[in-house]
Amino acid sequence: METISLQSVTDANLEAAATNPGGHSATTVYGGSGHRLRQTLLALTAGSALSEHTTAGEATLFVLDGTVRIDAGQRSWEAATGDLVAVPAGPHSLHALETSVLLLTVALPG
Repeated sequence: METISLQSVTDANLEAAATNPGGHSATTVYGGSGHRLRQTLLALTAGSALSEHTTAGEATLFVLDGTVRIDAGQRSWEAATGDLVAVPAGPHSLHALETSVLLLTVALPG
């Protein structure tokens, strides 16, 4: 069994996000090619965003640190440190209201 230090991945992604013109960085910490379950750590600087997109399966966001807003059509949700949010199935976007670190979990269809 492999153990991953989310703190070290967080530190590296926060550093990368700070120098990325888009203000975000991500690392898949579990899954990927050949797996149905994928977990990705995302770091976003305050004011940065992920433009409208859809997710390929069921997904949740766990806010490890910070505050974000998810917009989907006419609805929006704010989530802060410790919150777990089910990601809307349709088009949505993500906005960092402050520097934030998230764990995105996606279960791809079988």
